[in-house]
Amino acid sequence: MEHKESHELDQEALKGYKANVSPVTKAMLHWDRELIFTGRTMKGYELEFDAQMEWGCIPTESLLISVAGCLAIDMVSFLTKMKGELTEFKVDIKGDRNPTPPQFYKNIDIKVHITGKNLNEKKVKRAIALSQEKYCSVYHSLRKDLTVNVDYVLKEAE
Repeated sequence: MEHKESHELDQEALKGYKANVSPVTKAMLHWDRELIFTGRTMKGYELEFDAQMEWGCIPTESLLISVAGCLAIDMVSFLTKMKGELTEFKVDIKGDRNPTPPQFYKNIDIKVHITGKNLNEKKVKRAIALSQEKYCSVYHSLRKDLTVNVDYVLKEAE
């Protein structure tokens, strides 16, 4: 029975936000001055990059936020489909980088803070597994030797 429910959840996930994902994503990056750039998505959203971290984030910070965002979107979608009632959801993320160039991430630690009703450890672990094993495009675009650890804190809403 559990395998059937898992398959139904997988199919249900595709009906939501994942069904309309374009196979090609485009963006533009424009040099403003010095080492400051503005990136623009296909939809027109902007993100500023700054090597000195005075006017915007550095690209590796946006990568961490992208990993957290992808996991969070997946988890909230899955937990909601599992009839969970979320009242709060926050992700803390920390990346350890190689000390010399290329300074890639060697390890990423994620802690998800979830508050809500009708949630349990089994549902949370399943949502994390679905994101990491199948749905998170950002995670699957990273180096294969990168270790990503996800932990969570689950609180019952009052």
